[in-house]
Amino acid sequence: MSQFLSMFTSVGPEKFSQMACQMAPYFSTINPLISELRAGHSQVLVPFRREITNHLGTVHAIALCNAAELAAGVMTDVSIPPGARWIPKGMSVEYLAKAKTDVRAVADGGAVDWSTAGDKVVVVDIRDEEGVQVFTARITMNVKLA
Repeated sequence: MSQFLSMFTSVGPEKFSQMACQMAPYFSTINPLISELRAGHSQVLVPFRREITNHLGTVHAIALCNAAELAAGVMTDVSIPPGARWIPKGMSVEYLAKAKTDVRAVADGGAVDWSTAGDKVVVVDIRDEEGVQVFTARITMNVKLA
């Protein structure tokens, strides 16, 4: 079991989310809750707050990117083999609708072959409280094996 997954299991979603934000402080700007985490899957909840809105009063594009990168990153970390390392290499995004509520970012790496080195594409979809897809990202993670 990966160190991140072990920590998530032992301390729970709230404490683990706080720890993740201490390791990478920029993520704290979206006040995330990593509510689900397992190999090939993660879910990050982001509450709607004025601090992350744009001039239209909707969730800012970069806040959505931040949520997507966090979801993809923690999911990648618990999916790769022990001793392997990863780093985001690129991200392409689509803004599909205005986010006017809390949002839920889901990273799906279930179809990715995590046992080999190289570039892996992680899809992250973000939906609002009504289930409307507001954003999608394809994040390329570069994996190096030990």
